[in-house]
Amino acid sequence: MIKHIISLILLLISVFLSFKHGWDSLHVKDHPESAKMMAELGIKESYVPIMGIMMILIGLLLLFPRTFFLGNVLNAISILLIMALALNAGNTKMALIEIPFLIMPLIMIWLKYPFKS
Repeated sequence: MIKHIISLILLLISVFLSFKHGWDSLHVKDHPESAKMMAELGIKESYVPIMGIMMILIGLLLLFPRTFFLGNVLNAISILLIMALALNAGNTKMALIEIPFLIMPLIMIWLKYPFKS
């Protein structure tokens, strides 16, 4: 029972963060600090909407049992990509901040989908 509750909480947090990051990426012009961060990472302005759409799709994949695993794998890959770009840009602090967010989808894979018996 506790395992299902923890899995559900992590699922809700992960879906919320995916939607939030996706939405913010689609509206990056409204957030100059986000635009600056993306530029520091070397992400071209034309790729930002693509990343936003991908993050929203990852959030949707997490909601369904059949695509839960794929959504978590793609989520982990996207976080790992951001960590690699941060390290490439010399921003070690950002890469270290992303570590808990990288661990979260891996724990979710281990715990399994919360509504599946």
